[in-house]
Amino acid sequence: MGICKGRVVIVTGAGNGLGRVYALGLAAEGAKVVVNDLGVGTHGETDATKGAAGKVVDEIKALGGEAVANNDDVADWQAGGRIVKTALDTFGDLHAVVNNAGFVRDRMFVSCAPEEWDAVLRVHLRGHFCTSRHAVDYWRGQQKAGRPVDARIINTSSGAGLQGSMGQSAYSTAKGGIASLTLVQAAELKRYGITANALAPNARTRMTATGGFEMAAKEGAFDVFAPENTAPLVAWLCSVQSAFVTGQVFELKGGKIFLSQGWTDGPAEDKGTRWQASELTPVVEKLLASRHPAKPVYGT
Repeated sequence: MGICKGRVVIVTGAGNGLGRVYALGLAAEGAKVVVNDLGVGTHGETDATKGAAGKVVDEIKALGGEAVANNDDVADWQAGGRIVKTALDTFGDLHAVVNNAGFVRDRMFVSCAPEEWDAVLRVHLRGHFCTSRHAVDYWRGQQKAGRPVDARIINTSSGAGLQGSMGQSAYSTAKGGIASLTLVQAAELKRYGITANALAPNARTRMTATGGFEMAAKEGAFDVFAPENTAPLVAWLCSVQSAFVTGQVFELKGGKIFLSQGWTDGPAEDKGTRWQASELTPVVEKLLASRHPAKPVYGT
């Protein structure tokens, strides 16, 4: 019996890449999966992979699992409600939402157009809001009705969001916002029996290919960047076994799993009264020299 036996899970952007292997991995662990995918390309172009969700459902069913396809837009408020309704109408319940859908519009900041900026923030930030918010409404209703709730939100951040990535100002901004959203969800929703965690995967996908990241598999060696490496962590986070973990950002690279420390207080210098502007240069130099060095921005 898999660790997700009896759990109903929505996976957005599950027609390709990480989302696809998440859906397959969850089904292999016994989950009933709503495979959501709008059928767009890596830059959000329409109909680029039309029918991808249905193909993943066929794969799951061929392996003996249960799944249903959904083609709604995760960043549309009404559509987010329909995604949740698909789970409830098909499987009668919902236990987890894996927010994975997204695309990129790589541009240096000086070249980024407002329309590109808005499109990226819409699919990532609003896309993480709509489906999860409708799911939370369902779970709160269950709790108020006296039914036990053991629910999960799994968000998708990125190393780009945690440390920045050159040429990806909009994407980095969105993914950083998602990490912060996860912290707030964890703090606010715990009382309802809902946990919220995030992933920052290091995996080969259609998006990493467009960004020029070197993630090719090496013959005869463990495939560090295979998207399948992340699927077990997703299944575990969706399971009842992860109930004690919330408000965390997990990074995973190959067989290495680690937690992001996030923003926290660093070195301090207290004068005990107001600083003068002319005094601050040596103070800031001292603080910078004594802090733990940050991970560098990707591409620098």
